[in-house]
Amino acid sequence: MLLLMKVLVIGNGGREHAIIWKLAQDRCTPELFCAPGNAGTATLATNLPIAAEDIPALVTWAKINRPDLTVVGPEAPLCAGLTDALEAEGLRVFGPCRAAAALEGSKAFSKEVMDAAGVPTARFHTYTDSAKAIAGLEEFGLPVVIKADGLAAGKGVIIAKTRKEAESALHDILDKRRFGQAGTEVVVESFLEGEEASVFALCDGEHVVLLPAAQDHKRIFDNDEGPNTGGMGAYTPAPVATHEVMLFTKEKIVLPVLQELKRRGIVYRGVLFCGLMIRGKDVQVLEFNCRFGDPETEVVLPSIASDLVPIFSACVDGTLHDELVQLRTESATTIVMAAPGYPGSYPKGLEISGVTEAEAAGCHVFHAGTALRDGRVVTAGGRVLTVTAFGKDLREAVTKAYEGVNQIHFEGAHYRHDIAAKAFKYL
Repeated sequence: MLLLMKVLVIGNGGREHAIIWKLAQDRCTPELFCAPGNAGTATLATNLPIAAEDIPALVTWAKINRPDLTVVGPEAPLCAGLTDALEAEGLRVFGPCRAAAALEGSKAFSKEVMDAAGVPTARFHTYTDSAKAIAGLEEFGLPVVIKADGLAAGKGVIIAKTRKEAESALHDILDKRRFGQAGTEVVVESFLEGEEASVFALCDGEHVVLLPAAQDHKRIFDNDEGPNTGGMGAYTPAPVATHEVMLFTKEKIVLPVLQELKRRGIVYRGVLFCGLMIRGKDVQVLEFNCRFGDPETEVVLPSIASDLVPIFSACVDGTLHDELVQLRTESATTIVMAAPGYPGSYPKGLEISGVTEAEAAGCHVFHAGTALRDGRVVTAGGRVLTVTAFGKDLREAVTKAYEGVNQIHFEGAHYRHDIAAKAFKYL
């Protein structure tokens, strides 16, 4: 007799809905729970009223309910040691331990590991004193990149185009504590030019399997204009990440980092997000994240043809191998629909319609910032929905995704109209 598998997913965004959606298709038909979840995950899983950062409450629930696997979506609980706390109770977790998650939790640690492992990245220095940091600017040209060391909700990176902007950023972070404890140290590094790509590396501590490269769109407006966001859309595969780039990423970036961590007594199990800057054959690491990216997850995970539980379990158990991960051959695109005012302040509670129609047209609609109110789905965040579509090629995937977007309505909804346009020059 087959025992029903319990899987707990931590988080409440589009990434977590995509993970839940993919897990729900596994042949083992797992019983799914999501903490805290959103209106989309509620259709496939049991939402739990526990915040993703509430480690004591999550551990208490897990001790009582004994999930067979826990998948941690966001970086904050990973960096705070959720994996360690659950593993101490004998539970299996897909997501790195606290020491490994420091690759995202501390930019200074990440750069130091890259340097020790011989991984190509921007030239850098770290500082805790603003006067010394300002004096050190002489070693860097303009523009220069200034990063708060810790987690700053995606807002801790400043690209300063002038000396005045650089000095102001250093004072804001180190003296005025703009990002709180995340800004007790800064990384100052040279500016890299090229085209960005995101590569998810599945890791079991020793072995690595790369998922198809995606390209995110960070700026709020078309043509990469306006302020940065959490991501306004993505597509996969990204043609800038050629076969040679992917091979280099595995052999010269991910594996050396895993080996360097192991040398320090740290085993990295989970997914390692590699943010790359690519210029021809030159590949350099912009950043590492210790979890799946969003909205890249909404195109990359649906591109996996294999069941997800065996893949995640192999990462946990140290048995990962290439044959476990089979991929679809189509292209995929996702478009983020945002609330009015995002990435600034925005209203909540706006009623959403047309999701059923978009899904009937062949799209997958993942909820990012939604909630249920009196039986209706309403907005509850800045990035509200991600609309994903597949096509025999990228142009078809883009066309279908925008057709899905046009079916969905809520007051003030806005989105970019040029998702994947950069890729067309390669096609």
